Amino acid sequence: MPTSNCSIYKKRGNSRLPVHRDLYPEMVFEAEEFVEGSPCLVEDTSGARWTPLFRKSCGFDSQIFLKVMMNFIRNPNINSSWLFRADILVERDLSRQASVEPTAAQPTVAIILSFKGMHLDKALVRKLIPRNTVRDQPLDQTCLVYHGNGPGGVERSMVVYKPHVSSPAGMPFYHPAVRGIAFLHERSTETDEGTVSIHYHFFDDVDRPPKLTRTGLNLLAMLHKHGEGTKAGYVKRVHHDTIIPQISLQTTYTRLKQSYARQLIKSWVEVTDPSKHVFEDLCIAAFLIELWAQMYRDSPFPGFVDIGCGNGLLVYILQAEGYSGWGFDARERKSWENYSTPCEDDVSGCKRSLRQHVLLPSVLNQHPNTDADAQSASGLDSPDILHDGLFPQGTFIISNHADELTPWTPILATVSDCPFIVIPCCSHDLSGARFRAPAPRVQNTSRSAYSSLVEWVKGIATDCGWEVETEMLRIPSTRNTGLIGRKRTCESSSVNVQQILAKYGGAEGYAENVMKLTSTIPRGH
Repeated sequence: MPTSNCSIYKKRGNSRLPVHRDLYPEMVFEAEEFVEGSPCLVEDTSGARWTPLFRKSCGFDSQIFLKVMMNFIRNPNINSSWLFRADILVERDLSRQASVEPTAAQPTVAIILSFKGMHLDKALVRKLIPRNTVRDQPLDQTCLVYHGNGPGGVERSMVVYKPHVSSPAGMPFYHPAVRGIAFLHERSTETDEGTVSIHYHFFDDVDRPPKLTRTGLNLLAMLHKHGEGTKAGYVKRVHHDTIIPQISLQTTYTRLKQSYARQLIKSWVEVTDPSKHVFEDLCIAAFLIELWAQMYRDSPFPGFVDIGCGNGLLVYILQAEGYSGWGFDARERKSWENYSTPCEDDVSGCKRSLRQHVLLPSVLNQHPNTDADAQSASGLDSPDILHDGLFPQGTFIISNHADELTPWTPILATVSDCPFIVIPCCSHDLSGARFRAPAPRVQNTSRSAYSSLVEWVKGIATDCGWEVETEMLRIPSTRNTGLIGRKRTCESSSVNVQQILAKYGGAEGYAENVMKLTSTIPRGH
């Protein structure tokens, strides 16, 4: 069955929404399609028919097959962009048990199935957690792992998904409307040739619906892709949830999304895409809330400052969640009228939470070279327009796509002795000019422009005495690396900032470059 004509959209109501976008490999996947009425390859002792759909030759063995399938079981979001994760409710190792009797579906109890010539090794029950729990409900599903032998010296391994649903009407949108799905790996001991195939247990005996058939083809394609990649030695380079557990982050994100997303999108006043910015900032806020819960478990929250805050949405969300703080940018945004609220700071009393400042770090002896007219037009006649980058000790510095301030963030954090998070985006050097960061010298490290920027900023932070932690944030952006500095390897007072500035190219011309931002159209957020 050719895939080039397969639609990647699924009808819901009056709209067409993308579904299973991760299932579609870049190259066309061709597999042998079983014709209607083909004999079953697996025999359910209960008499249930498991209809074979597609089969594909493969070069990977049963160990790789099981490794890939276990990864899919624990991370269903690989196969469906509608899903957050799977919570494992039950996990039983049955490899040493002689036999297990089939059971009826019960909450958090595995549904055991028996197949002729197959021995049950493992039974798990997982709860599939959708991204939108208001629209889609979670689903309990049994996952069964078998091994056995077929005719002609064929070694067989199989993984079965059995949803705890009794009718198509009860099936969530994100799951194929079938009683069960089976993935079968077979390898001939004589020829060492292998195949993988997918099988459905339909709710009835009607003709195979094309939509379900296409989904089956793409599930097999993903299995084949990951299996061959593992055999070729592919090693995952991006690791999420190294600092904050996935469950904690996604639980908080879901709560924030349900509380704020609809109204924020509805009231959006910027020219940028509201969906991208709202969901991105909600996820960053969820990460910070969980990070701060770790950091300040036994001490009061010291407050935050968002440097280069852009539209101010992140500040607004964090304040709405009860965290004291403020943000500033070189240029005021239309959205500040909606997001800025009165707040207190230790220096100047009552101010707004979103303010216009041009940051000229205290470690520089530079002043903008502008005439009187330009100075007045840019707002320099106001005594508060310039900020020296000094913050109360312990203030948490947020640098989210802060562009010119990105490489300055670990330096500012060192001077004021403040923890920080920096999420790099556009590449600027310490003078505020656009540049491409040098490629990292570390082997097996990506040499892309973004990866080079991340490593360059990480180098500045390390030289400033920070123990840098890295988290790949779960945000709708390809520029999603978060660098966190909350622990030091040396005292801040021992760091020679001027030497660091010189090592990383100097900051000559910084003042003139950043003053141009007061009158230019903002980039990014």
